[in-house]
Amino acid sequence: MAEHRSMQRGALLDAARSLLSEGGTDALTFPALAERTGLARSSVYEYFKSRAAVVEELCAVDFPVWAAEVEAGMARADTPEGKVEAYVREQLALVGDRRHRAVVAISASELDSGAREKIRAAHGGLVAMIVEALEQMGHAQPRLAAMLLQGVVDAAVRRIELGAAEEPGVIVDAAVGMALRGVRG
Repeated sequence: MAEHRSMQRGALLDAARSLLSEGGTDALTFPALAERTGLARSSVYEYFKSRAAVVEELCAVDFPVWAAEVEAGMARADTPEGKVEAYVREQLALVGDRRHRAVVAISASELDSGAREKIRAAHGGLVAMIVEALEQMGHAQPRLAAMLLQGVVDAAVRRIELGAAEEPGVIVDAAVGMALRGVRG
């Protein structure tokens, strides 16, 4: 029974990722989840009380996976500058991943304070990864620099997601350049 529930919960989360990826937060409804998984709508409520609960679960499951990918990329770098470059490139490489699209869609939605706090905490953990490299580069305020660096990454994500005129590779290279050299290019 526990294995069946776990499989159903996984199927619901997978359906939620697909819905968010395809249609944003408006597409994430319990009737749509039920239709995608073949469950009765009332059964969906046995697993999740609300859309916010689905969002929280997606963040709890997916965010650590991305963070591990970013961390692994940074670990392969030998210099602080290389770690900063990996931090930017690894995050932007995840843009096409539907897990990433789901969380981007989620973060744009109206969520309850609990779900928002979990998303903020997860992002805080990601930002914390880069602080040491920024310290090694001599930043006087490495935490502030890390938050601003994440702002550059977030702007690049939005630019790629919007299907900007520039190719994604151009946006990634510009974000890395901004991270390493500022606006001097």
